[in-house]
Amino acid sequence: MTDRKMLRVLAGERVDPPPVWIMRQAGRYLPEYRQLRTKAKDFMDFCYTPELATEAVLQPLRRFDLDAAILFSDILVIPDALGHRVWFVEGEGPRLDPLLDRESWTYGDPDQVVARLAPVYETVSRVRAAISDSTTLIGFAGGPWTVATYMIQGEGGDKDRCRRAAYARPADVDALLAVLVEATAQHLAAQVAAGADCLQIFESWSEGLPESLFERVIIRPTQALVARLKALGVTVPVIGFPRGAGALFGRYAQETGVAAVGVDTQTPAAFARREAPAGMALQGNLDPQLLICGGEALDAGVREVLAAFKGSPHIFNLGHGITPQAPPESLARVVELIRRGGD
Repeated sequence: MTDRKMLRVLAGERVDPPPVWIMRQAGRYLPEYRQLRTKAKDFMDFCYTPELATEAVLQPLRRFDLDAAILFSDILVIPDALGHRVWFVEGEGPRLDPLLDRESWTYGDPDQVVARLAPVYETVSRVRAAISDSTTLIGFAGGPWTVATYMIQGEGGDKDRCRRAAYARPADVDALLAVLVEATAQHLAAQVAAGADCLQIFESWSEGLPESLFERVIIRPTQALVARLKALGVTVPVIGFPRGAGALFGRYAQETGVAAVGVDTQTPAAFARREAPAGMALQGNLDPQLLICGGEALDAGVREVLAAFKGSPHIFNLGHGITPQAPPESLARVVELIRRGGD
């Protein structure tokens, strides 16, 4: 197999310069993406149209010397496949029919998810065929708790309603998480079967949870998801991204069974290196706002991240997704500096 630097790092090897990819690297900061997006009637239609989704994946690879491609899809395809209607409001984000409005929580069979999401796996296959052998292809899904929050309250934003539901309706919430573990495992396994080289779990709403609740809705479901993937025969490495985990970062890194952990913007590299198991690959964690600022501030930020993770297995990334306001030239500068070792 042609050398894929990112997979070497995920196996615990230090590679210099570190491989780089960027969360949301296919997206609204690229003018060609904005033009492509107009060809679909809505965002979910875009995700379910392999021709368009494949083109979105390839666009940043044409511009930038990146080491990985990531599937273009959305974490909310899982509830959609479970029969839980998803739609997007322009300028506001996703909407679902909130489970909190229902006395009884019902959803479709997780075993039906793979059939419903066949267009997503076609996209994976198309991308794998289109990219170079040296480029790692990342499949992904939302973490069970993050997806559950959208289903419970019907939107993003403040998560207080979901936390209250976890206390007030524990049986309902735990049952929902179990369904999402199974559905997500099936979804991720199908991505690997279609050609994904590794996987990322976006647990984007890990913040603000007391330790007991963090253990219940983040650690245990992630443990179950990783174990279920292994039972399904999945052997590719899994990256966990527990954004906002804070002081509980170490428990996530040590207990969930993931191969690597994404470090968010607020988490110091030294803390992450100390808390994670020895030799575990870490990914991150440049502040996305620096790409908007550009100039010397951006250069200094890149050098700081490179220095902070020096000597350990590291995949360069942002601490969260790139924003629509970031000029493409800023990402080009980031990649240039990484390839030059920060010089």
